Amino acid sequence: MSNLSTTRPQPTEGLAAFLARRSVARGLRQGATYLALIIVMTVCLLPMLYMVSTSLKPPGTETEFPIRWIPSRFVWDNYVRAATIVPMLTYLKNTLIIAGFSVVGNLLTASLAAYGFARLRFPGRDALFMLMLSTMMLPYMVVIIPLFVLFRELGWVDTLYPFTVPAFLGGRALYIFLLRQYFKGLPMELDEAAKIDGAGFFRIWWTILMPLARPALGTVAILCLVASWNDFVGPMIFLNSTENFTLALGTRAFHGQYTMELNLTMAFSTMMTLPILTVFFLFQKYMIKGISMTGITGR
Repeated sequence: MSNLSTTRPQPTEGLAAFLARRSVARGLRQGATYLALIIVMTVCLLPMLYMVSTSLKPPGTETEFPIRWIPSRFVWDNYVRAATIVPMLTYLKNTLIIAGFSVVGNLLTASLAAYGFARLRFPGRDALFMLMLSTMMLPYMVVIIPLFVLFRELGWVDTLYPFTVPAFLGGRALYIFLLRQYFKGLPMELDEAAKIDGAGFFRIWWTILMPLARPALGTVAILCLVASWNDFVGPMIFLNSTENFTLALGTRAFHGQYTMELNLTMAFSTMMTLPILTVFFLFQKYMIKGISMTGITGR
């Protein structure tokens, strides 16, 4: 009996082995996940790394093969030349005007529309919301001709009005959807308490819901900023004069004029890309938080 009791495996030993195997398996899964993410990140960053590397290369070495990722000599003067041979400051000013008005206009009007869809009850509310969402399926090219005719009749062609005024007339459907979902996740007791205190709809929207919706508003602001900054089709259709060009349109014009000087083209592209990348990396946590807290439900 004593021999049998000494050779029998103890339960604690089996549990420890099981926990160890599970820990090893979890570590291998995490390692494989991180490896896959690193590979995907590297593939996504390669074009940007090539752009920055080429922007610093001396003339005549841009297209050498195999690719020299670290230039033999860093030519910082490429950025000075790229910024001075074209009116880049004018392009930047126009882009900032469009982006600024677009962000402010979309935040105000999209949040107002989202407040109505999320917190108010009126006949046909859900039908109107579905109709608004259906507009997201329309390609931009479908409406570009009617928009051009409308703006031509208004005398807005070759001005910045087509990119600033519409932002104050309702906002994009995606922004309304994100804000509406966030508003629906807030307790209705907030509105009821404010109404008891005598607050109206606009005061509830501005003083109660807007401060609470900062993560969603930050998400909408970043999405709107990136869309305005990178917009190429709109400026190409509605703008004709060089003094009204945006950075996206200026980059295309620069590339067409200095095709053979690839280092200057990449320097111009880098200067256009870095500001929006900086904004994204600084505020990406707010964007992720806003999207994760939109509470996409069917209520």
